[in-house]
Amino acid sequence: MVIILTKFIAHKPEKEVISMRISTDVLKTVDDKAAKIGISRNELINQMIQYALDNMDEDEQ
Repeated sequence: MVIILTKFIAHKPEKEVISMRISTDVLKTVDDKAAKIGISRNELINQMIQYALDNMDEDEQ
Protein backbone atom coordinates (compact mmCIF):
# COMPACT_ATOMS: atom_id res chain seq x y z
CA MET A 1 0.00 0.00 0.00
CA VAL A 2 1.30 3.46 -0.93
CA ILE A 3 0.23 6.50 1.05
CA ILE A 4 0.81 9.88 -0.54
CA LEU A 5 0.95 12.69 1.95
CA THR A 6 0.23 16.26 1.02
CA LYS A 7 2.91 18.81 1.81
CA PHE A 8 2.69 20.58 5.11
CA ILE A 9 2.32 24.31 4.64
CA ALA A 10 2.72 26.36 7.79
CA HIS A 11 0.59 29.46 8.03
CA LYS A 12 -0.19 32.10 10.55
CA PRO A 13 -3.86 33.03 10.75
CA GLU A 14 -4.50 36.70 10.11
CA LYS A 15 -5.13 38.51 13.37
CA GLU A 16 -5.77 42.09 14.27
CA VAL A 17 -4.57 43.84 17.39
CA ILE A 18 -7.40 45.39 19.40
CA SER A 19 -7.81 47.02 22.77
CA MET A 20 -10.55 46.08 25.20
CA ARG A 21 -11.57 46.95 28.72
CA ILE A 22 -12.09 44.08 31.13
CA SER A 23 -12.65 44.08 34.87
CA THR A 24 -9.67 43.31 37.05
CA ASP A 25 -11.44 40.31 38.60
CA VAL A 26 -12.35 38.77 35.23
CA LEU A 27 -8.80 39.32 33.94
CA LYS A 28 -7.35 37.57 37.00
CA THR A 29 -9.68 34.61 36.43
CA VAL A 30 -8.71 34.44 32.74
CA ASP A 31 -5.00 34.64 33.61
CA ASP A 32 -5.34 31.94 36.29
CA LYS A 33 -7.18 29.58 33.94
CA ALA A 34 -4.75 30.23 31.07
CA ALA A 35 -1.79 29.48 33.34
CA LYS A 36 -3.43 26.30 34.65
CA ILE A 37 -4.08 25.07 31.09
CA GLY A 38 -0.65 26.22 29.88
CA ILE A 39 -1.72 28.60 27.12
CA SER A 40 -1.51 32.36 26.71
CA ARG A 41 -4.21 34.74 27.84
CA ASN A 42 -4.69 35.76 24.21
CA GLU A 43 -5.20 32.19 23.03
CA LEU A 44 -7.68 31.42 25.81
CA ILE A 45 -9.72 34.55 25.08
CA ASN A 46 -9.72 33.73 21.35
CA GLN A 47 -10.93 30.19 22.03
CA MET A 48 -13.64 31.40 24.41
CA ILE A 49 -14.89 33.98 21.91
CA GLN A 50 -14.93 31.39 19.11
CA TYR A 51 -16.83 28.93 21.32
CA ALA A 52 -19.41 31.58 22.20
CA LEU A 53 -19.87 32.53 18.54
CA ASP A 54 -20.15 28.88 17.45
CA ASN A 55 -22.78 28.20 20.11
CA MET A 56 -24.81 31.39 19.88
CA ASP A 57 -28.49 30.99 19.13
CA GLU A 58 -28.98 32.07 15.52
CA ASP A 59 -32.22 33.87 16.46
CA GLU A 60 -30.33 36.25 18.72
CA GLN A 61 -29.07 39.49 17.24
